[in-house]
Amino acid sequence: MAEKQFPGILNGAVPGEPVKTDKNSRRGNWGNQIEFILTSVGYAVGLGNVWRFPYLCYRNGGGAFMFPYFIMLVFCGIPLFFLELSFGQFASQGCLGVWRISPMFKGVGYGMMVVSTYIGIYYNVVICIAFYYFFSSMTNLLPWTYCNNPWNTPTCNGVVTPTGINNTLANVTRSLVTGAAEVAVEVVNKTKRTSPSEEYWKHYVLKISDDIGNFGEVRLPILGCLAVSWVVVFLCLIRGVKSSGKVVYFTATFPYVVLTILFIRGITLEGAVTGIKYYLTPQWHKILDAKVWGDAASQIFYSLGCAWGGLITMASYNKFHNNCYRDSIIISITNCATSVYAGFVIFSILGFMAHHLNVDVSEVADHGPGLAFVAYPEALTLLPISPLWSLLFFFMLILLGLGTQFCLLETLVTAIVDEIGTDWIIRNKTVVTGGVAIVGFLLGVPLTTQAGIYWLLLMDNYAASFSLVIISCIMCICIMYVYGHKKYFKDVEMMLGFPPPIFFRVCWRFVSPIIISFILIFTVIQYKPITYNDYVYPGWSLAIGFLMAMSSVTCIPIYALYKISKSEGTTFLERLKNSCKADIKWGPALSEHRIGHYAAPVSEAEVEVRPLKEELKEKEDEKRDEISLTIQGSNGSTAHNTTPSA
Repeated sequence: MAEKQFPGILNGAVPGEPVKTDKNSRRGNWGNQIEFILTSVGYAVGLGNVWRFPYLCYRNGGGAFMFPYFIMLVFCGIPLFFLELSFGQFASQGCLGVWRISPMFKGVGYGMMVVSTYIGIYYNVVICIAFYYFFSSMTNLLPWTYCNNPWNTPTCNGVVTPTGINNTLANVTRSLVTGAAEVAVEVVNKTKRTSPSEEYWKHYVLKISDDIGNFGEVRLPILGCLAVSWVVVFLCLIRGVKSSGKVVYFTATFPYVVLTILFIRGITLEGAVTGIKYYLTPQWHKILDAKVWGDAASQIFYSLGCAWGGLITMASYNKFHNNCYRDSIIISITNCATSVYAGFVIFSILGFMAHHLNVDVSEVADHGPGLAFVAYPEALTLLPISPLWSLLFFFMLILLGLGTQFCLLETLVTAIVDEIGTDWIIRNKTVVTGGVAIVGFLLGVPLTTQAGIYWLLLMDNYAASFSLVIISCIMCICIMYVYGHKKYFKDVEMMLGFPPPIFFRVCWRFVSPIIISFILIFTVIQYKPITYNDYVYPGWSLAIGFLMAMSSVTCIPIYALYKISKSEGTTFLERLKNSCKADIKWGPALSEHRIGHYAAPVSEAEVEVRPLKEELKEKEDEKRDEISLTIQGSNGSTAHNTTPSA
């Protein structure tokens, strides 16, 4: 009742003054803080948590890998996450608008947009393949269970049916007739088992060609699923964060329900303990291997989504005084805990499969698309009611992918809308979202051809690799050393009500840039040309990969030179200095938050030029004021008040 009668008093406002709502009505805010946290969790927790972390963990010392992994989380992951959240929230701008902090470095924002574009194109293709498997699982019998399908080869050897074994024996028998030399070749060829799930993936779903340059035909079923996935993403973002903030209540939480169901099912299977032991058994001697630390740092960096522009964009829709310090710790720890949890789920099932096949876990363990669309689907065929588990698994992959895809698309749309900034484009943000979705769909069409998987892996390995490390390193240097760490610490204090803890101040200035540089050096030293199974990529395709990687990085020097040339000054040093200075518009978006040195006086250009009639009216008002200074006497006469005592 009191709130309705005295809203200004309860909000701390002086009676007669406008109430401070802390809402950006023109640009929009999250409905509540839970929506932001869930969206950020959905963004950070993606397919890599399921198909990359468990593989890295067992490859780099099992439980021993956890030690460098969490060290890198504390000294690199959380500080960078907090830096990007505070950066976007303070300015309430996307990955382009925030560079008012130092206009010369706006090329970093364009680099983030390029990276998000590449990832958004191929990420939705992965989601569409998950859609394809999801629809294919709506049957009584999973189509990759047996080897008696038209697309299977004589080398197929299923784990559920003896059909493949019979085929193998028949082939060996035929080879005996042709001579001892051919027998030896045949035996060698049969030592490597070809599973029905692998043949379903290669020969039916992808109909994979023999070379990256041989595009073949467009796979219409995959193209249809790609259209479905883009439509889903567009509908969820049709009203920006207002609609996506509601969708994430489901897309960000339900994967944990599915993970838990699969975990409970997995640990009850025979051989599950063996798989989990293989996943976690520490190999302490690997702690001293630099490669293990490099993998840990890279996984933390890439899995949290640093330098993609998404964190800045999501935080820009927060209210100005939101505690993003707390949010960064919650989201980062949730992301890493999800990776560890997913490892238990994956390796419990793979342990069961290894037990069933009587082979080592390492022979069935895989990562990337090989785990999601070959190894794990085959393991699911061994479970009772296998279509149910398959539906759950691929539904989880779809939701994990969509959570990341929402933020990638929103990053691009927000950057475009903020950059143009007109009332029309803000009102018609849905049109921009639809346009970006259509362009993304068209650019993804080549990835649905028979050579699409080669291009997808090329983009995955080059488009968002060392370029992200360079972008993140330059962002740290710009904020801490060009803009100034003292000024930025004061900005954060003005926003949160307390300065950044000293640990984060040290990490931002010294530790995190050093770790980022280590990741870059490690990535360069460990570089190996990309391969896909036995296929070696030709040199011209690797050149295209490097061009994709460099296209985002070259935005930085190109824009810097452009900005310097447009800046005021007679010498190069003067232009350089002026282009590095913070723009006059840098700072909080709402006037009520622009206090201290941000509360600059209104410039003459911003003063409204009033018509002559208004000036004449003011002169008349002044005359009335003079008349009001006369006092009326008791006898009805008037007299001018000439003395202050009167």
